[in-house]
Amino acid sequence: MTDHILSIRHGAVLEARLNRPEKKNALTGAMYHGICDLLEQASSSNSIRAVLLTAEGSTFTAGNDLAEFMSLSGDFTNSPQGRFVRTITSTTKPIVAAVHGRAVGIGTTMLLHCDLVYGSPDLKLSTPFVDMGLIPEAGSTVLLPAYIGLQRASALLLLGETFDAETAVAAGLVNAIVSADELHAHALEKAQALASKAPEAFAVARRLMRGHKPQLDAQLAEEGEAFKRAVGGPEAREAFAAFFEKRKPVF
Repeated sequence: MTDHILSIRHGAVLEARLNRPEKKNALTGAMYHGICDLLEQASSSNSIRAVLLTAEGSTFTAGNDLAEFMSLSGDFTNSPQGRFVRTITSTTKPIVAAVHGRAVGIGTTMLLHCDLVYGSPDLKLSTPFVDMGLIPEAGSTVLLPAYIGLQRASALLLLGETFDAETAVAAGLVNAIVSADELHAHALEKAQALASKAPEAFAVARRLMRGHKPQLDAQLAEEGEAFKRAVGGPEAREAFAAFFEKRKPVF
């Protein structure tokens, strides 16, 4: 387990906390593997009945660590990011997220697979995949239009607009806004409430609510292939170069 992912037990709730605040919790391969290990631990454990996702510092996550991400070979399926997508979409235990500050890219799309999401007033969601010459992932191309409608999904995924806390709640991406000093306790309370439910009935109900899984799996495969083509392509190379050179990309 990397030091950048903390594992904290609260009885039947397992908390996975992003712990790289000095880098705005930008996700490295080791961090993806650390989260996956905890999600898999929860899925295989009878004593863990819910997972709580949190983060240290002022930012939930700035998304992928771009310096490391640029070395990705293009094989998204077998990458740490690919493992994370497969794991979070198939975990058998409910996930509650407490999100504050910015949640960029995968920081937003991972929330689509959480059962409950609570945000602080300074919450800002953004998915600038297309701006980086990349393809949205984690099933967001099918889930976002289904959850919030094509137009609002297009604002996020295609225009790259940022959703503030009020917009995120109105769109149904976040359950409620909670003050920063109460966010963790509130989300933990909700996770503990889920963990207290009759486990078999809860598991069946949750599985039936996620009846779109076959369509999601097909979309994940198509997204992965599209991402593989895009990540090494000229548009992504130009976008990454522009980011590090602090200029606008020219497509």
